[in-house]
Amino acid sequence: MYGGNKMKGILFAAPSSGSGKTTVTSGIIRALHNKGYLISPFKTGPDYIDKGFLEMAAKNMAGNLDLHLQGDLGMLEAFTYVKPDTDYCIIEGAMGYYDGIYNTFENSSYDISNKIGVNTILIYTPKGEMFTAVTKIKGMVDFGHNNITGVILNKVTEAHYEMLRVQIENHVGVKVLGYLPTIPEIEFKSRHLGLVQSDEMIKLDSNLDQLAKVVERTIDLSTILSMCKTIPKQTPKISEVKKKDLIIGVAKDKAFSFFYKENLEMLKSVGKVIYFSPLSDSSLPDCHLLYLGGGYPELYKEALSDNHEMLEAIRMYSEKGGYIFAECGGYMYLNEAIEGYKMVGIFKGEIKMASRLQRFGYIDITLDKDCFIGNKGDRMCGHEFHKSHCYIEDESEDENIMTIKKTGRDVHWNCGYLYKNTYGGYPHFSFMGNKRMFNNMMNGLSVTY
Repeated sequence: MYGGNKMKGILFAAPSSGSGKTTVTSGIIRALHNKGYLISPFKTGPDYIDKGFLEMAAKNMAGNLDLHLQGDLGMLEAFTYVKPDTDYCIIEGAMGYYDGIYNTFENSSYDISNKIGVNTILIYTPKGEMFTAVTKIKGMVDFGHNNITGVILNKVTEAHYEMLRVQIENHVGVKVLGYLPTIPEIEFKSRHLGLVQSDEMIKLDSNLDQLAKVVERTIDLSTILSMCKTIPKQTPKISEVKKKDLIIGVAKDKAFSFFYKENLEMLKSVGKVIYFSPLSDSSLPDCHLLYLGGGYPELYKEALSDNHEMLEAIRMYSEKGGYIFAECGGYMYLNEAIEGYKMVGIFKGEIKMASRLQRFGYIDITLDKDCFIGNKGDRMCGHEFHKSHCYIEDESEDENIMTIKKTGRDVHWNCGYLYKNTYGGYPHFSFMGNKRMFNNMMNGLSVTY
């Protein structure tokens, strides 16, 4: 599915989070889409939420690029899942440009831009400063072996932009490609897991078109496209999955919407994906595996609890030995209750929300028990990001099957639960970087319908 031998891309980055990357990048993507280009968007890092805005802007599903979750080769393989007639890949960097993991630059947007060989456009928002901004931009451009070839100024007036443009081009030596003025009605709001999900924003599509019109007037799109570089073609490894006619039921609705595009594409490569809604459907699709991803089940706990037919269908599917793979929000749903509202009840815990994050960041996982996702001793990589906690009255009822270590730190805990052929836990996984787990899981499925 690779978009031709000369598919090109570019990365947009900023000095820090909250710098307007998503707004500027989404505006550029929608402007290019409106000009007739097919854009395949990507987000660096493990984020599910910001990329929803990129998807809306491009009207095309976004992928993730993450060295920890996917590995070097897996990250390049992610580009094989773009539409074959893609014109450009537009990548939004996470956090600050140089912010990596393990107390290094590894997995930063800077690192990723170098590994895939694309140029970077720096988005800079001056905050209570004039020409001091020039020195900060110069420091970022001059540091390391970076690919910063242009700058876009955010939340500035035209007059402010013109003054800074001259100084930046004179003293830094990179092209200033335009600016975006403050547009309060289009700013993307935040929620506890990041930005508010894109499908919840009122009139988002028309707002993106309004944003695109401003971008077309104030940002040099043609020069940005000329700075795009060819992304190396990577041929995916031959799948070790023996069965190619599997059917996978994927929960997908407002309560469950956190999925990696690459995971869905890998599932499609071994069979057929059928979507169903725990919120509105009364029965399950006939399938070999149920995949319950993350999302916001706590926001829809009453509606989920009221759908008795679905709760019972999933419970019976599990009791009969059906295979279920549940991550974070999906795991929450499989417990007895969320904030007092009855859920599926496969696992014997109650989910309660906290005021602050309970787990956040990359993790290294060791499997402590043989099961359908792998063998004892297998190692996997993932990440956790949640504000909920599972309270289990009798710890002996739900047995942990994983030892988890916070990446780069000597901090350990246990997670991951197994009941018959149902796995549930807080960790999120990318199958791109956990192909052994993916192969074990797919090869271990038997006909259960």
